[in-house]
Amino acid sequence: MRISVLGAGAWGTALAVAAAARHDEVMLWARDPAQAVALRATGCNQRYLPEVLLPAALSVVDDYALALAHAGDDGLLVIATPMAGLREQLLRLPAAASVVWLCKGFESTTGALGHEIARELRPQAHAGVLSGPSFALEVARGQPTALVAASADEALTTLAVQAFHSESLRVYTSTDAIGVEVGGAVKNVLAIATGIADGLGLGLNARAALVTRGLAEMTRLGLALGAKAETFMGLSGLGDLVLTATGDLSRNRKVGLLLAAGEPLPQILARLGHVAEGVPTAPTVQARARSLGVEMPITDAVVAVLDGRLAPAQALRQLMGREARPETEDQSPPA
Repeated sequence: MRISVLGAGAWGTALAVAAAARHDEVMLWARDPAQAVALRATGCNQRYLPEVLLPAALSVVDDYALALAHAGDDGLLVIATPMAGLREQLLRLPAAASVVWLCKGFESTTGALGHEIARELRPQAHAGVLSGPSFALEVARGQPTALVAASADEALTTLAVQAFHSESLRVYTSTDAIGVEVGGAVKNVLAIATGIADGLGLGLNARAALVTRGLAEMTRLGLALGAKAETFMGLSGLGDLVLTATGDLSRNRKVGLLLAAGEPLPQILARLGHVAEGVPTAPTVQARARSLGVEMPITDAVVAVLDGRLAPAQALRQLMGREARPETEDQSPPA
């Protein structure tokens, strides 16, 4: 099976390594020619995954046309850019290509999710999302991981399973691309909130409350957008939220920890060296939720901290000071 991964960051490299463990024809495209040369010369991605050796079956190129041609009409293209690059990539792909994207978030300029961008640009295309609780380093090391391939196109999700399913990487399928994408986007914002709480030393009780109420926020927004409630109790909802909010490899959690320590946001982002999608996603989630009349107080607090309108401790006090209310609310989608 021919697979081309477009983007040589941590996650793109990790999925390419995982695919190359099963298939002989896997190609990884790097935007920067110098990075492609370095990857070939050193046999690893020194910037993003320095501990992981690239398998011999993995070809690394900087020729975009070659990467597209490699997958052809019956292979699989994997977009592994940040969310800001998804639209550009979808515009460049052949009409007949089968494609999944790995990025998690809402497009900052339009507020659109990945499947909405794809529906606008490629309404007849085989397209979907591959998401779930996964740190790139653990996937590249072959540690047990489970993902979800989501699309209304059954042939596309079947292709994703054929590409990546293995003894160490389980790939489940779903028809609920909306729910899978909402979960993948909102959990990054909630991980910032949890990082702030942990950085302030508020304790495990506070962490559990934030994760649980965050899941309720995520579900409310997803249902308003047309998702299925059960998706949020699965891998791309609860699973991804727990991992990102509590795992030490989480970049979004790290942002929250450093904000709680008093570091300015520009300095934090410069230090990370990787994209923390929760930062650009938070205001977009807030705007999309408000347009639908969906209440998301944790997201509102994160946006206020990122904007500098509230200090981290003030934001947490504001959340705790909200009026008491029933825990379970009507989460049925609006009529």
